[in-house]
Amino acid sequence: MSKQTYRICCFQRKFKLKEAEAPDEIKDLFERFSENGIMTAEHLCKFLIDVQGEENVTKEEAETVMESALKLVHEHLNIVFHRKGLNLDGFFRYLFSDLNVSISTDKKVHHDMTAPLSHYFIYTSHNTYLTGNQLNSDCSDVPIIKALQQGVRVIELDMWPNSSKDNVDILHGGTLTPPVELIQCLKSIKEHAFVASEYPVIITLEDHLTPDLQAKAAEMVTQVFGDILFTCGAECLSEFPSPESLKGRIIISTKPPKEYLESKKPSEKDNGSQKGKKSSEEKAWGAEISDLSQKMKAYSENKDNGECQDDEADSHHENPNIQQNIAPEYKHLIAIQAGKSKGPISEWLTVDPIKVKRISLNEEKLINVALNHGKDLIRFTQRNLLRVYPKGMRVDSSNYNPLIGWMHGAQMVAFNMQGHGRPLWLMQGMFKANGGCGYVKKPELLLKTDANNEVHDPKRLLSVKTTLKVKVYMGKGWHLDFKRTHFDAYSPPDFYVKIGIAGVAADSRVKKTKAIEDNWIPIWNDEFEFPLTVPELALLRVEVHEYDMSEIDDFGGQTCIPVSELRTGIRAVPIYNEKGEKYPSVKLLMRFEFVI
Repeated sequence: MSKQTYRICCFQRKFKLKEAEAPDEIKDLFERFSENGIMTAEHLCKFLIDVQGEENVTKEEAETVMESALKLVHEHLNIVFHRKGLNLDGFFRYLFSDLNVSISTDKKVHHDMTAPLSHYFIYTSHNTYLTGNQLNSDCSDVPIIKALQQGVRVIELDMWPNSSKDNVDILHGGTLTPPVELIQCLKSIKEHAFVASEYPVIITLEDHLTPDLQAKAAEMVTQVFGDILFTCGAECLSEFPSPESLKGRIIISTKPPKEYLESKKPSEKDNGSQKGKKSSEEKAWGAEISDLSQKMKAYSENKDNGECQDDEADSHHENPNIQQNIAPEYKHLIAIQAGKSKGPISEWLTVDPIKVKRISLNEEKLINVALNHGKDLIRFTQRNLLRVYPKGMRVDSSNYNPLIGWMHGAQMVAFNMQGHGRPLWLMQGMFKANGGCGYVKKPELLLKTDANNEVHDPKRLLSVKTTLKVKVYMGKGWHLDFKRTHFDAYSPPDFYVKIGIAGVAADSRVKKTKAIEDNWIPIWNDEFEFPLTVPELALLRVEVHEYDMSEIDDFGGQTCIPVSELRTGIRAVPIYNEKGEKYPSVKLLMRFEFVI
């Protein structure tokens, strides 16, 4: 036990900094699964089966866990023991350790990877080359490398002629973003494509090139990627291949190329700016996740005329009289052809039994289409790919609620990866699933048809499948990862936890614990229940905040976990910062249980 001193004017306030101590429920469990104050491997095995829900664990596996736990305790205490089991302190340290986290860390892919690409949610980035905002930040291969290292599988590149019209640059057209050369981006993609995952990388291209530069781009793509480039000639695919069959491959996706079209001037381009002032909380850690039912209700007031404008590269003039001189070597590289989402919705959502395609919608138009054509979207995405991307007004590289796309079957929900905030935390949480490989199998209800060939209706309220019971015991580690006065200049922090579900509208809700005053190691012992109708799409949101009476509450960390990947029982929950980087020491101790 140590003391911390805080100064207020000419006064000093002293607070005791206690060592973390096991909550009473943990002490009771230790008594139950130990003998004479020692938990042996046999006791641990019974604990793993009865409490942690690891029904298939063997005594040999329990002995391996015990050896690792003893090693952990010995390293912490810096002394050598020959004890054959854990005492209470050792058991408590084990529960809080990386040996006992809430989601498996073995990076094992466990979904069926042999279905067509259209059956998966795919980790997708938007304008991947940008280092910051959409208007004047640098273009670079650095954010592309970072995205690939995080497991992102879809990289977006906007191709433009360079200033001398003799080479290809990557930049955000009609803005002041300094360019990066295409060749540099391609080389970095090849070098880092399969560092985090062996499953295919898809490069979506926005093409603003003349035919001679299309040919040059094709030559660069072919030379850099060589045999790992997946092509299918000039023919359209009749069905998408599986991620398993495309391991280690690079795939190009874009619209069939056009004659280069001059862009609008920057002043004409509808980049806009976000209207309205942000709340102090939004400035601190991002906007709260929008309520799905309210969001869609707001759009329902808009008159739907059954038509939609083409969403990809829609800020550029097109002249129908221009001769379309397409570079054939470039066209043959396009394995996933992007179609137009223009004109009557019923036309471009029609499922072609002979060929498959990809279409793109911005976040607002997705909602507009989903309101009256939700079932059509789900049917379309059973065979075809749907890419959703941020609206043009998000010049600050913020993001939107990804669940709206996922619940309608959209595979490529494209996000600005260079920012931070609650929507991006959901994206990072979703793709912790399936070993972090960047491909997550869609729920069966989005893939199947019934006896009448009807698909799932996303507006239909489903019955509760299961209820997730969560208990938040305590947290620790902030005093190691933060300065003494980071949260409060005059006293230790007053932490509380916001916990909730992001999922379909019926499942989404947020609750919170009480605030524990003046304590770096808070003990809450608060319990919550979350009924779930579609647990396959549910993400458990956890945020820690420090209560501040006079100002905005401070951010103390967050995590987001796919409910389908949760390990039941008492688990350590690592906590991450605003950017999704794990804190070295901060963890929560929680308990998870599913009740049918």
